[in-house]
Amino acid sequence: MNRYERFCFNLIGRRMKAKRADYVGLRNDMLGARMRTPFEAYLSAAYVSSVIVGLLFALIIGLVSWVLRIPEMISYKGALPASIVALSDYRLILGTLGITIFSLLVFGGITYFIFLIYPGVLAGERRRNIDATLPYAINYVTAMSTAGITPAEVFRLLGQSSIYGESATEARYVSREIDIFGKDLIEALRSVGTFTPSMRMKDFLQGAMASISSGSNLTEYFRTKAEQYSLENRQMQKTFLETLGLIAESYVTALVAGTLFLIILQSIMSTISSSGGDPLLLYAVIYGIVPLGSIMFIILISSMTPEV
Repeated sequence: MNRYERFCFNLIGRRMKAKRADYVGLRNDMLGARMRTPFEAYLSAAYVSSVIVGLLFALIIGLVSWVLRIPEMISYKGALPASIVALSDYRLILGTLGITIFSLLVFGGITYFIFLIYPGVLAGERRRNIDATLPYAINYVTAMSTAGITPAEVFRLLGQSSIYGESATEARYVSREIDIFGKDLIEALRSVGTFTPSMRMKDFLQGAMASISSGSNLTEYFRTKAEQYSLENRQMQKTFLETLGLIAESYVTALVAGTLFLIILQSIMSTISSSGGDPLLLYAVIYGIVPLGSIMFIILISSMTPEV
């Protein structure tokens, strides 16, 4: 918890404790993201930041509106009630006040919404990283278990490795539950499996708990899971490549051939038109559709690309 979060917690943190039941999803996302900030401090920072950002933007936009006299640029057409007509002399003040309040609500709400979804975004990134590295981590665990190392020590060694990404992070939390909180291995696996964002990791830990409880061959279970997840990874890569090919064809059709067709059509219409044509469509295609469409495709591919 940094200084700003500590300041926000000292300011309104006590009130946030009563809201724990109202933000179950946020708390689960924070645990899945392994955020070190306490829930009350994070929620306090969300409230305080929303107010600060909202006031800042409201002040700036309200000042610009007052200096440029934007409310006075609005013209009314048609019949209006007499009460509204009587307020027309004060439209600069009332308009600026309305714009300021609207800006406060909009930017404050956007900031608060970003705070609410940020832990979920982090948890999603961790889930993809865990799913990608879990087969290799289980292969490492299988090798250690085959050498006769105890299960608790196997997870401790996995947690000390830096090449298995977030899978090693989950193993470190297993070791933390055992070493710091004094839990046995089964309870530690249950605790970590409850809050891990990856369904693969949850399934793996639950299977390990069942194997340990029943006294079955844990090494064989590790080997079976490694083969299963490796096969699933290959299938996911194949599906991703097929989807990527479909997206590439869509990009060529929509943003290459499609925009060229619009540009040629606009050029022909401008040539045969007596007035020379309106270049607005051409500007929209060149400066709007092409860059925004390309950015959209980049974001789409980035969001669906599996971790490697």
